[in-house]
Amino acid sequence: MSKSSTHSSSRSVFGRLIRSWTGGSSLFVLVLLISLAILVNLGVIGFDPIAQTPADRLLAPNITYLMGTDQFGRDIFSRVLSGVGSTARISVVAVLIAAVFGTLIGLVGGFYRGVADIVGTGFTNILFAFPPLLLALTLASVLDRNWFTIAMAIGVVYIPIFARVTRGPVLSLREIEFVRAARSTGMSSIGIMFKHVLPNIYSIAIIQIALSLSWAVLTEAALSFLGLGSPPPSPSLGSMIYEARTLVLIAPWTLYAPGVIIVVFVAALNLLGDSLRNILDPRSKEGQ
Repeated sequence: MSKSSTHSSSRSVFGRLIRSWTGGSSLFVLVLLISLAILVNLGVIGFDPIAQTPADRLLAPNITYLMGTDQFGRDIFSRVLSGVGSTARISVVAVLIAAVFGTLIGLVGGFYRGVADIVGTGFTNILFAFPPLLLALTLASVLDRNWFTIAMAIGVVYIPIFARVTRGPVLSLREIEFVRAARSTGMSSIGIMFKHVLPNIYSIAIIQIALSLSWAVLTEAALSFLGLGSPPPSPSLGSMIYEARTLVLIAPWTLYAPGVIIVVFVAALNLLGDSLRNILDPRSKEGQ
């Protein structure tokens, strides 16, 4: 696959994505959330997300504080958007870790078979034996608490998924005609894997990455809710919900704001994943 054809295919996918209602709207929501999070973290809009103003504690949403304030007088609008930025950073790094290592495990195991496949399959089966959230909790609890170690803990949980979705197609591709032709010319196995096999499964990886991002967001929020997310005073959507549980009767906006943002964030990621699947999956009617 040449660079020009790859770029042309990428432009075609992006064009079809933004032209579809679900793909375009979900991409718009995600870009808007991330852009606002960046502006808040740069101090362009909103307030300092960790600054406390006791005189303004538990104020209902108003012109000054669009989503109200919490029990410490902190601006919920700024904290929610800062939390979106933190969650997005952790989730993206976690999914990239899972995608890189999981794809390599599935690629090597499916192509070489034998011992490599047995070891890779055994490793993924061991990870699959643990409930995802429980495994993430265990890993997060034994690692130093910072955003990267949390991303690593979440990433390890989703490695088996990428390994499984990669291994199946590789098993079929290793016996296809153009792979046999490349092998007959004396090309090395590594060259065949990365030049012929991997480019033909990229669409599967892209779809899985988009879908896994929504799971990573929920996992990060769950870890933060349980006290194993980003350490304070860094804002986190899950920890904001945890803090708001005792305030819901007197200040419901402290719960509704982070809760609604999580729902919108995850829904947009799921819709984006579904749109990409419809476009990239040749078995889909919309992808034809």
